[in-house]
Amino acid sequence: MPDSRWISATDRIRIDSVMASEQEKKRQRVKQLLGKPGNGICADCGAADPEWASYTLGVFVCHSCSGLHRNIAHISKVKSLLLDPWSPSELEFMDSVGNIAAKAKYEQIVPAFYYCPTYKDCLLVRDQWIRAKYERKEFICVERQEGYSAGYREGFLWKRGRDNGQYLSRKFILSEREGVLKYFNKHDAREPKAIMKLNTVNATFQPAKIGTSHGLQITYLKDNSTRNIFVYHEDGKEMVDWFNAIRAARFHYLQVAFPGALNSELLPQLTRNFIKEGYMEKTGPKHTEGFKKRWFTMDDRRLMYFKDPLDAYARGEVFIGSKENNYTVLPGLPPNIQGNLWQFGITIVTPDRKFLFACETDKDQKDWMEAFQTVINRPMLPQEYAVEAYFKHKP
Repeated sequence: MPDSRWISATDRIRIDSVMASEQEKKRQRVKQLLGKPGNGICADCGAADPEWASYTLGVFVCHSCSGLHRNIAHISKVKSLLLDPWSPSELEFMDSVGNIAAKAKYEQIVPAFYYCPTYKDCLLVRDQWIRAKYERKEFICVERQEGYSAGYREGFLWKRGRDNGQYLSRKFILSEREGVLKYFNKHDAREPKAIMKLNTVNATFQPAKIGTSHGLQITYLKDNSTRNIFVYHEDGKEMVDWFNAIRAARFHYLQVAFPGALNSELLPQLTRNFIKEGYMEKTGPKHTEGFKKRWFTMDDRRLMYFKDPLDAYARGEVFIGSKENNYTVLPGLPPNIQGNLWQFGITIVTPDRKFLFACETDKDQKDWMEAFQTVINRPMLPQEYAVEAYFKHKP
């Protein structure tokens, strides 16, 4: 082999040109593969324009999901489509599989109630979705779905104490037959500390708020007021199984309650993320007392405020109806209002009174206005009129 020091300048240019040409061919090949149906979005979370791929599974994934694939390196090995070298055989394999074929294989029997995450969801849910598909093969073998599809689940979760904020191990039982989720303060207790009816239960992952990547917030109605409990488990699979078990039980409850309804109508009701959360200042009904900083949660049509984000009970709840029923949201505060430290005001007008809030920044104000407007623009459902009536007659 000739010493590279003696390669002429002309030969060096020719070699560089050939290498650049090969690189360009591979780049065009990658572009062609990404242009095939299904490959233009992440196989696992649906994010657009994936730039990574698992060359052992044959799927195209986003940067975030590629990191989660590294957690199952014994099954999935990933490369950057643009920065890493690809052999012709690897590209041929990617061409022979692709996202649509992989979905047909690994998502054969995903239960209707099972939560399939998007790129907006927390890492835990996406990590367990990827593990369920490729590592545990839960959607190829139905027997592997027993943990969340049996209609009954029992186990221990760490639950935050209502008063002291300490997390203590509590026994939880989910019973589809009884239509309840309940927990017990002592492991050998006969009577549950709380019984949550499945028709009002919601579950949403809140890792940032709870301070653990596996943190789940469960809400339910008690005397038509919202009650929060905060739980977690060290095992991510255990936590996601509880979440999907709650969804399964609610799905079957709704199927019985609304026998003529389509799955497409029921599935959005199984669990819901909050429309918006964050701090605002508020004043009282007479608008004469000083504004106080509170944590607000917009849960469907219920706007709740808390002294602390992890409080068990809301200090107050406001029903937000639709524009057809004379609910409006306005930027700013009425003239002569005082006592607010934050300058970006919001006024919500209801048929009975005005609610005044103040936001810290212009962006916060715009985001909250958008959240309120989304709810107000949506026509009210028949059952929501009963909720509105309750709020109007609430003492």
